[in-house]
Amino acid sequence: MRATRIAPFVALAVAVVLAGLFLVLLGSDPSDGETAETNLLDRPAPDVRGVLDDGTPFQLSRRKGDWVVLNFFQSSCIPCQQEHPELVRFVEAQQARPDGARFYTVVYDDTRENVEEFFASEGGDWPIVYDEGGSIAVAFGVAKVPETWIIDPGGIVRFRAISTVNADLLGNTLQQLRERFG
Repeated sequence: MRATRIAPFVALAVAVVLAGLFLVLLGSDPSDGETAETNLLDRPAPDVRGVLDDGTPFQLSRRKGDWVVLNFFQSSCIPCQQEHPELVRFVEAQQARPDGARFYTVVYDDTRENVEEFFASEGGDWPIVYDEGGSIAVAFGVAKVPETWIIDPGGIVRFRAISTVNADLLGNTLQQLRERFG
């Protein structure tokens, strides 16, 4: 008899908690560019290797001297699809600058065919790195996509976003990092 009296209160408490979580999620902005602690920040980036979409080898350490932005991507990832037009806008802005950052998409657990189809449909004119075997993702500690990293000309990791980003966030962050770290 006592359990039947408590059950409605337990159900009400669970409903209140779920409603609170729903409101928190509803009010969050996926373009905030959430960051996460990583032991790579302010340290040398891993010297990762992959294969570019044109078949040539990619080695991150050979990009020293330039600001580098790596965006981990999967064609079936809804947040990746949502942020893609913003990445197009960011890359266009960087290509218009003489000191623009080099942008690379790092394919995370996807097929070449799916990625090529996505870029043919959605646009994007920048190098794509295929992370065969997942070693690049492991080296950077990527657990899910999208994730975006900024590496300075000295090869030091300066920024990590673990959510969708937009062109303004990336552009402003990059400008602040340029001013701070040259």
